[in-house]
Amino acid sequence: MSHVLLIEDDPSVRDGLQMVLTRQGHMVDAVETGELGLERLATATPDVVVLDLMLPGMDGFEVCRRIRADGDLPIIMLTARSDDMDVVAGLEAGADDYVVKPVLARVLEARIRAVLRRTGSAPRHPGKDQPDVERHGALIIDRSGLAVTKSGTSIGLAPTELRLLLELSSTPGRVQSRQHLLEVVWEHGYLGDSRLVDACVQRLRSKIEDDPAAPVYVQTVRGFGYRFGPL
Repeated sequence: MSHVLLIEDDPSVRDGLQMVLTRQGHMVDAVETGELGLERLATATPDVVVLDLMLPGMDGFEVCRRIRADGDLPIIMLTARSDDMDVVAGLEAGADDYVVKPVLARVLEARIRAVLRRTGSAPRHPGKDQPDVERHGALIIDRSGLAVTKSGTSIGLAPTELRLLLELSSTPGRVQSRQHLLEVVWEHGYLGDSRLVDACVQRLRSKIEDDPAAPVYVQTVRGFGYRFGPL
C-alpha cells in the first residue's frame, strides 16, 4: 500500500480522488491548503504528493519549491488544461509529472503507479560492457549505488532527474529523442508531453553543470533531443 498526500482545495475534487484512490489500494491523506500539506510532511513521509497548483494562501508553486528544496519526494501536480504557462512553471518548480483538470481518476492513478515504479527501482542496470562506476571528467556516476558526485561532492538528484541522467549517460554521444526519454524515464506513451523532458533537463543541468547555459554533459541537439557528453 502506498501513501499519497493529496493537497487540493476543491472539496468535490479532493473527496472524489480520495475515495477512488483509496479503493485502488492507496492510503490517502487529503488536505485543503499548502500550509496544511507542509505541516503533514513535517510529521509523515508519504510516497508521493498530488498537488493542485491553484491553492488559497500559499500557492502550489511555492509548496512545490519547498517540498523539492527539502528532498526528492515525487510530486504530481494538478493543473487546468489551458494553463500552459502554469505547466511549465510547475515543472520548473520541481514537479515530476502533471495531470490536467478535470482529473480522470484512472489517469492520475496510472501516473502515481508509474512514479512509484520509478522511485522504487533502479533506473537502469549496468550491462556486461557498462561499468558500475563511470567517470566523466569531474562527474562520477555510480550506477549500482545510484549516487552521483562531482569533484568529490555528492549531488542530490530527484528520482526522475537521476533516471534521466542514467539513461542519457548509458549511451554517450548518442542522441536520444524526447519521445524516447518520455517512454523510458516517465513511462509515457504517444501522448506524453515533451515539456516534462525539457524541464527535467533544466533542473539536472543546474545541478551537474558548471555553467547550465553552456552545458557540457547534457547537450541539446536542436530538432532531435539530447545527448550526453563530453564527446
